[in-house]
Amino acid sequence: MRHPDSRPNPRQTPVLARVLAALSLTGALSACNTVVLKPAGDVAQQQGDLVVMSTVLMLLIIVPVMALTVFFAWKYRASNKDADYQPEWDHSTQLELVIWAAPLLIIICLGALTWVGTHLLDPYRTIGRIDTKTAVAHDAKPLEIEVVALDWKWLFIYPEQGIATVNELVVPAGRPLDFKITASSVMNSFYVPAMAGQIYAMPGMQTRLNAVMNKTGDDFVGFSANYSGAGFSGMRFKTRSVTEADFTKWADGVKAGGQDNAGALDAATYLELEKPSENVPAARYASVSPDLYGKILNMCVEPGKMCMSEMMAIDARGGLGKAGIRNVSMLAYDKYGRAASAAANANPDAATRRELAWVRALCQQDPGAAPDNIVKAPANLQSLSGAGLTAPQSIAPKSVAFDNGEEHAAHSPLISRN
Repeated sequence: MRHPDSRPNPRQTPVLARVLAALSLTGALSACNTVVLKPAGDVAQQQGDLVVMSTVLMLLIIVPVMALTVFFAWKYRASNKDADYQPEWDHSTQLELVIWAAPLLIIICLGALTWVGTHLLDPYRTIGRIDTKTAVAHDAKPLEIEVVALDWKWLFIYPEQGIATVNELVVPAGRPLDFKITASSVMNSFYVPAMAGQIYAMPGMQTRLNAVMNKTGDDFVGFSANYSGAGFSGMRFKTRSVTEADFTKWADGVKAGGQDNAGALDAATYLELEKPSENVPAARYASVSPDLYGKILNMCVEPGKMCMSEMMAIDARGGLGKAGIRNVSMLAYDKYGRAASAAANANPDAATRRELAWVRALCQQDPGAAPDNIVKAPANLQSLSGAGLTAPQSIAPKSVAFDNGEEHAAHSPLISRN
């Protein structure tokens, strides 16, 4: 008969069961999608290699420490009477050298690896190779793609092909890719794990990403990696990598108006598209206004709105003084708060018309550049007088609906120093 004390502890069974269950689940890890470590793009592959090499270097310290912890606990256990016990021991020069030299060497290696990788994988840096065996040809022309993060969808503009897509990214394999990235409202993050690392998208700013896809396939996924509101979870888009010939065929098909054709993408269509919407299906535009991306970047898609680049050019010349106060109010960059100020200027008087026309004549809503022949360098830096900026020659009495008496009355506040 078994002694009562030899019966199994009822607490051991649940613990053992949990351990066995956890070990059995490790087999399921083989089905995990390790796209970050096995991507389709060379830039992402180099980033994955950097992660692996950094992990291995750190494990050179972590594994021995964990092993020695178990070894010392076992060797100096209370039941081991043969262990060498030295209660007065407190120092070993050799041991100190090993303890400090090993981590120092690893940190030096990690620093060198990170320094080189950070510069070589700079997203603003053009890629120098297609893969480990193929260098980029000196005459290779990257495919330029303009990316706009909307609420809550992605807009891709292909300026060379003159087309655009929503929530669908198609790129040719083996060709350098040059992404220009911005956003329409809140900050976002553009991320295709199989291609390269994530890059932030911010309104009024442009970030860049240079990458390449080495494998063809239609099962790649891109998404937003930065929370941006209620529809954030639906900001996912299908990414396809095809051959150069198939890409040309696809672009020609979009231009011809095939499946999911949404027509032409101009400023009016874009203003409707940028309105918040969730779980938007893929759409294709057969044509795109050439200056649309520039206006999106400079936050001046809406008619009559001064481009940010033009306002900065005017500010660089000294500003507009009092003449610009009403313009700043009416052309505010808050796209959802501008309606009130626009309504206030819906029926302007003569003085208001003069001020608005004076300012708008300095710009042509041309994103990226302000015409140099419109204004001269400031004569002084007194902002209240407009820093010496004279009224544009295009403003003539006949171009504004008021008589001469109104013109002088309206113009006098513009040169006031009060």
